[in-house]
Amino acid sequence: MPEDIVYQHPLFGGKIASTFPHRFQDVSNIRQVPDHQEVFADPSHDESLIFELLEFKPDVADNGSAAWFLQDLATEQDAEGSVVIEQSGVLEAPGLMYKNMPAVVITAVGQMVYLANLHLKGVDTDVLVTAYEPIVINPFSESADTVGAGVAVPAAQAGCMPMEEVFKLAVTSFRVHDWGLF
Repeated sequence: MPEDIVYQHPLFGGKIASTFPHRFQDVSNIRQVPDHQEVFADPSHDESLIFELLEFKPDVADNGSAAWFLQDLATEQDAEGSVVIEQSGVLEAPGLMYKNMPAVVITAVGQMVYLANLHLKGVDTDVLVTAYEPIVINPFSESADTVGAGVAVPAAQAGCMPMEEVFKLAVTSFRVHDWGLF
């Protein structure tokens, strides 16, 4: 299916790259996106994928960092009853090592959200990769006109790559091509 064609997307002016399906369109072609973010959306399923560069949080332990960022995100968005459903252990990412400083990846899953924190210790940066998969589309949402209000139809049910797989692919293929970005 053409929607499932995946390719390496350049991020932050090509200094970083990640691989995910072509069906995710660059939101900056539609509206302004903050300089520290790259945002992609699948308008036919109201799913989105966000790459965000943040200042390193030295006071947040590696093993709880993804859950911490997920809770922080939920608080920012006034989400009700948000909880971490699942969290990974700390996984080393040797492909993201800089000046012999290891990078680690920690993931957490919440309701509608997959989040990975790539702790780039060598450059004092936390990279968040966040994937959103809606459960219900509010009738007042901008996307209700496109995808319809009510219970959302997951991409997997429409024959596309499931959002969980999109997320895993985006995180595992994440590469830094120019460390000068940091």
